[in-house]
Formats: sequence, structure tokens, C-alpha cells
Amino acid sequence: MAEKTYPKWYSFIKSKHGGFFEALERLGETVRKSGPLDEKTSHLVQLAAAAAIRSEGSVHSHARRALAAGASPEEIVHAVVLLTSTIGFPNTSAALSWVHDVLEGKKG
Repeated sequence: MAEKTYPKWYSFIKSKHGGFFEALERLGETVRKSGPLDEKTSHLVQLAAAAAIRSEGSVHSHARRALAAGASPEEIVHAVVLLTSTIGFPNTSAALSWVHDVLEGKKG
């Protein structure tokens, strides 16, 4: 299995605050497993939330994770496009550009 690569800043903080990141990762895993949504759907929901708060890094992360969980590129794009009437076109457009970074292999 290939080792995961993370953005430089993420890796730096993780190296300095390992216990915090372990707890954060356990929390994420715990909440994903605590309900009826499957992993793919969970990452699509988290992708939408990341887009709504304009978190480029989280959009990249959850787009990658959704792909790994079996989401198609079309499902990922649709999850973001669905937000247009809620978060507005400029925010949706920004999130789509970050999704395309992942889909085109520029991030991830």
C-alpha cells in the first residue's frame, strides 16, 4: 500500500502535535461509523460542508476521500453543484475549481 502524502503544512502540524491529530482522526472515524450513512456519502456530505465554508484544503481532502470511497467524479461535482442556491455561484465556482484540482491530479 502506498504511503499517504499530505500537504506540507498539515504534515508539519501533525509532526508537532501528534496526539492532537490522533484524537482528531479517531473523532472523524468515530462519527463516520456512528450513523447509517456509508463512507462515500459521508465524504460527500463533508465535501459539501467544506465547500460551504470555503476550505480549500478540506475540499481537496474530501474529494480525494470520496473518490477512494467509490464516488465517481460526476457524483463529486454534483455534490458541489447542488450547493449553488445555498452558498451562491461564486462559492460554488471556487469549490469546483478545488475539486477539479483533485480530479485532474494537481492535488492529491
